[in-house]
Amino acid sequence: MPPDPTQNNNNTNTTTTHQSPSPPPQPPIAQTPGPRVTRLQEIYAQALARTLRANSYANFASCFPTPAKHVPASLENVWRQLNAKLEESASAEFEDILAERDAVAQLNELDRLVGEARARWEAGQEGDGEGNVPPHTLPPDELFRAHLTPHLEKTKGVLDARIQDTGAQNVELAQKVQAQRAEIEQLLASLEAVVADVEGAAAAASEYGGQNNLRKEALLMDEEVKARADI
Repeated sequence: MPPDPTQNNNNTNTTTTHQSPSPPPQPPIAQTPGPRVTRLQEIYAQALARTLRANSYANFASCFPTPAKHVPASLENVWRQLNAKLEESASAEFEDILAERDAVAQLNELDRLVGEARARWEAGQEGDGEGNVPPHTLPPDELFRAHLTPHLEKTKGVLDARIQDTGAQNVELAQKVQAQRAEIEQLLASLEAVVADVEGAAAAASEYGGQNNLRKEALLMDEEVKARADI
């Protein structure tokens, strides 16, 4: 019997349906400067230009007044060479840092990720479920955060509640401490008043005892009365 074409089509469709959902491999990272790398280079160039402008000939000549007065042309030539050398060495060091940190590739990768995220967000705004991203297409960091975020939010809520309780307890303790301080201050004021009264009484007693001998006279009179009574 000849093969049934319908059966072949069904087999083909079945094979297509059970194809692996693995995401396609990521495109290679471009090594040519992207938008962020270009902007970084522009910012660095502007900063270097400001630095060189700050080292003007007037500022440079003010540091060497004698050569500036007698050989200004030679001093200006030295200034130009110094600025050129500074610009050259700074630019070379900047390029070395970019190469050492692989900044071009990293920033280009960031451009790509931001572009993909923006495209997914825009697709998600359109609705109809077209913006749903399959989980297996997400990077490990996003999957990890997606699973961990609910637990972290729950823990954060518990910690926030504890912090609020501790804050309320601290406020209550602070009020008690302030009340105790006020009570101590009142006691000290009362004690100072008592001490002042005692000191005043002692001073009065000393003054009275030093200037008047009434007590001695009273004792003598009492002794005389007793002696007469005995007679």
